[in-house]
Amino acid sequence: MFFLAAEGGETSHSPILPVWQEIVVGLVAFGLLAFVLMKFVFPRMEQTFQARVDAIEGGIKRAEAAQAEANQLLEQYRAQLSEARSDAAKIRDDARADAEGIRQDILAKAREESDRIIAAGKEQLVAERATIVRELRTEVGTLAVDLASKIVGESLADEARRAGTVDRFLDGLESAGAR
Repeated sequence: MFFLAAEGGETSHSPILPVWQEIVVGLVAFGLLAFVLMKFVFPRMEQTFQARVDAIEGGIKRAEAAQAEANQLLEQYRAQLSEARSDAAKIRDDARADAEGIRQDILAKAREESDRIIAAGKEQLVAERATIVRELRTEVGTLAVDLASKIVGESLADEARRAGTVDRFLDGLESAGAR
């Protein structure tokens, strides 16, 4: 149109005001574009925006729910951990008490065994001492009888006489040693 208007030169129109046909075509095109945008594009964009808002809000709500659940699980874990620690402390204390009881039992048995061994040793010493004293008495008696026979000049072959002489001699030695 502009091209024709420039060549023909007969139509004059104002450079400020456009031709009314162009205004009508422009308004129809604008109306058609506005109708298409309002009918199809804007609702889709609104749906997309709403879906994004819902997704973001849903994500936030899910994140808050997950955070709340995580906090609850953390509290449960801490409670279980605390309970496990107290149970472990109780088990340790019980084990220490049991160990101390066993230790005391073992010490008591060891003392009893030690006392029994000492008593048996003392009894054995007393028995051995008595045996040694008896053997020494017999040997000393035999030596004393032999020596007395040589000194006295008489034979002490009679067992009764010999035993009496030995007993008198040993009693004399004991009484002399006691003074």
